[in-house]
Amino acid sequence: MVQPLIDADKLIEMFSNATARQGEQLQSAVSRATLAALQGRELTLKNIRAALKAVSQAASAGAARNVVPGIDPEVLLDKAVAGMDSALLKAVEANRVALSTLAAQGADLRDKHLQKALDDLDKLEDTMFAAFKKAAEGTAAPVAGAWGSVLRRLHAGGTLSGAQASGTVEQLAERMQGAMRGTRQASLRAAQALAESYTAMVSGVLVGMSDALAGQVPKAVAAAPAAAGAAAGKPARKNRK
Repeated sequence: MVQPLIDADKLIEMFSNATARQGEQLQSAVSRATLAALQGRELTLKNIRAALKAVSQAASAGAARNVVPGIDPEVLLDKAVAGMDSALLKAVEANRVALSTLAAQGADLRDKHLQKALDDLDKLEDTMFAAFKKAAEGTAAPVAGAWGSVLRRLHAGGTLSGAQASGTVEQLAERMQGAMRGTRQASLRAAQALAESYTAMVSGVLVGMSDALAGQVPKAVAAAPAAAGAAAGKPARKNRK
């Protein structure tokens, strides 16, 4: 039996019973649920899309059931979007850490696996908008109208994770253009081995994200060079030419 991405019933209940004072709690719960849906899976655009769809649909269903006096469904959906955006900021950072680690190991960021990772980062915000639009489909007023307002604001101002993703792509593109070409062949083989398992590597980085954001190197990243050397079949030599 396939394990569900999130505990949808729990999120629906939270949104259906939320009061005006529980906005931050909702945002935090959504962020945790989104991260939980992403962790332990390869961080592909497909898996990100599935996680956002599951969370946004649960939030939408809960908002539709909320009958607490004075509650505006738009406010509830804003908190849901902010929670998902917060979780994706960590996913973007996990990609940045992984790509930077690979570049330091001598990987060519023009490699097809890594180029796809950069392309997916560029598509992250559009993926968010598509998931939210999907959640809005089939909902009745006033939730449908609330989603419309939320989406208009997002299209006008963008998201934090989308801006961070674009900045990461630009930064790495500049690094790619100025990359040194004197990397040893053994290091190139190790970097290639890492590149081919990139999405699994990023998933490991995301699991250790709390360490990374505190300025420590996640265990998944620290172990990556050794794993790559083994996969390449020959460790990089320590002596320089």
